[in-house]
Amino acid sequence: MNTKHSYFSIRNNPNRLDWNNQPSVFKSYPNSYEKIPLDIKKENHEFIYLIAGINAKKTYPGVEYYLRINPSAGALYPNEIYFQSRGNKDFEDGIYHFDIKSSSITLLKKIDDSGLEPYFDLDTKQNGFIFLISSIYYRSSWKYKNRAFRYCLLDAGHVLGSIEASAYIHNKSFKIVNDFDKKQMNKLFNFDEKEFFTSAVFLTNNTNEKLRKVKLELENIDGTFVFEKNEMIEDAYNDSLEIENKKPQLQEANFNFQKSYFKEVILKRRSIREFNQQSITKIEFDSIMENVNKAVSSDCDEEIDIYYVINRVQGMKLGLMKNGEYIKEGDFLSKAGYLCLEQKLGSQSAVTFFFCSKSKNYQAMYQKAGLLGHRLYLASNYLGIGCSGIGAYYDDEVCEFIGDYTQVLYAFAIGK
Repeated sequence: MNTKHSYFSIRNNPNRLDWNNQPSVFKSYPNSYEKIPLDIKKENHEFIYLIAGINAKKTYPGVEYYLRINPSAGALYPNEIYFQSRGNKDFEDGIYHFDIKSSSITLLKKIDDSGLEPYFDLDTKQNGFIFLISSIYYRSSWKYKNRAFRYCLLDAGHVLGSIEASAYIHNKSFKIVNDFDKKQMNKLFNFDEKEFFTSAVFLTNNTNEKLRKVKLELENIDGTFVFEKNEMIEDAYNDSLEIENKKPQLQEANFNFQKSYFKEVILKRRSIREFNQQSITKIEFDSIMENVNKAVSSDCDEEIDIYYVINRVQGMKLGLMKNGEYIKEGDFLSKAGYLCLEQKLGSQSAVTFFFCSKSKNYQAMYQKAGLLGHRLYLASNYLGIGCSGIGAYYDDEVCEFIGDYTQVLYAFAIGK
């Protein structure tokens, strides 16, 4: 409620950035920890790299931006990636941090008869990978202020989507875990209030070998170098930790992409900045939506409603649709652009999307929206169609337009 945009709020509260107080977008453990450079010729090294590796650099006067495989609002990258590897080729059994700046992994702790499994109420060893996704919120709140918690979760969802895509390439299972003691895990990794875990992913097979909880003695590493406390974000995190009435989804997505080409798409994915206002075909649109709507394997699967404004799709009427059904017909091209804070992407697109939900499980809901958005990116780019996520929109006016008072989580535009 307190982070909604309106026509008046963005004019009465302009966002001015303090460029002298911009946080770092990289976290690195000191060289006293063992660092292993990623060698993408090795299968599991490539698996890690395809999740969040640096794949481009942009240079402006006095500034360099390093872009990654996973998208992030404002290229601020508030998320960090930790993982446990057990019984995997190319890795010693241990707990690692992905040091993205140096394209390496940092060994935080070797494991044998201990591990992270008991923190998820498992008493036997799990062979494979267990990922943990955290947020360093000031990287995002530096620019987006109180609304930044949304972006941290959406960007975490994109990381989940990147793990899902790389898992598909490398024939690994995939399951998101939302319901675990995140405060205990934050303490285990020696986080202070600047960083907190939001989700985990299991790509594992069960064994019958018993184990005990691992104990970590890690240094507290500053991932920003500058920090401004935001009590609203910290309260929002703590208030959304409890999971209510969770409904698991046991089914995994069954994609059918040509893997070598799909890997190229992953490596080259970018947010489009402008459309040429060309149409896409109904077959292309249906193929994209088929991939977006596949099951998301999770212990807490939240329902996401997808509304979309059809602007330029051959063989489809102009109008607003929800989950495949028309709500109303008509030319809403200008309206879609206005709702996206009057950004041209919303009106130049072939289709403009609004992801919405009435879920009570805030963290799981937003991260799933980010994952679905990541699928939208990759499925569109696979067909040569541009895509861009839009995290800012007139919240209540979107609800009025779609005819439902709901939580608007994310907007997207696709087109040529």
